[in-house]
Amino acid sequence: MTGTLISLISIFIGILTANLFGYFRKKYTFGLTGNTLIGVFGSILLIKTFGRVGFDPWSIMKFGNFNSFLLTINLLVSAIGGIVGLISIKLIKNRMNK
Repeated sequence: MTGTLISLISIFIGILTANLFGYFRKKYTFGLTGNTLIGVFGSILLIKTFGRVGFDPWSIMKFGNFNSFLLTINLLVSAIGGIVGLISIKLIKNRMNK
């Protein structure tokens, strides 16, 4: 597994969780396209933020060894990023409509 593949999987997990969260919580949905875009940017933002701590894809594949614990944390942070992105955009939208 390469760092690029891990990055793509992380983004896909962000998209998937944002769409699932929007599906089950109708209050936070922006439709399929909106949830997908928010999932992409939310997961990338959180992965880049926490990647500085050592959970980025290249730390997972450091020295050619695969670290499954770091991958699990990376995917979890990506999923949380998609959900947090969806909630924060909804809060911003509600504040702007007032």
